[in-house]
Amino acid sequence: MTITVVPMAFRDACAYVDRVHRHHAAPQGHKFSLGAMADDGRLVGVAIVGRPVARAYDDGLTVEVIRLATDGSPNACSALYGAAWRTAKASGHRRAITYTQEGESGASLRAVGWRRAADRPARAGWDAPSRPRRTLGTEQVARTLWEITAKDAPPLPPLRDETRDETRPARRRCSARSCRRLVATTATGRPARYCSHACRQRAYRERRATTPTS
Repeated sequence: MTITVVPMAFRDACAYVDRVHRHHAAPQGHKFSLGAMADDGRLVGVAIVGRPVARAYDDGLTVEVIRLATDGSPNACSALYGAAWRTAKASGHRRAITYTQEGESGASLRAVGWRRAADRPARAGWDAPSRPRRTLGTEQVARTLWEITAKDAPPLPPLRDETRDETRPARRRCSARSCRRLVATTATGRPARYCSHACRQRAYRERRATTPTS
């Protein structure tokens, strides 16, 4: 069977993912989507490529294959992964990444030049105060990060646990110039600027004193 890769509308690619993908629903957006067509005209797979989910990797030069789904046709996965990288590289991107779950060999990725970049431990969940997430069924599953790059691509930056900043209160100084106390802020609400009402009033008087009158 001959596989031909063609452009796909995002709506059509999402419908295929919702129908075929084993453990993920369709994403919220994309940069481009591709379809794998058999020689008899059947759609046998799709790939949806978008911005990296991890903010540390979203440098403007990296894309992520965020969904890939096929009906099991031979070579469909490899054809889509290869075409996704060629399309991204032609548009100026220097790196493409994707993830496989524990138990998936990654043979389709290795066949078209992708390489194993890192192993990611299982997470207890994906929900965070600033980004509520429902249970997806992919919790407690280890993942493998794969990448393919252009020759001049910079190395991947270290990936820290981004939920740390969302669940722990940050600390900053009171905005009143004469106050040095720290105030707590959170990622879910409006950051506090002053440690007390007195400091807020003091800062207001200081601004009034330095504002020229007409």
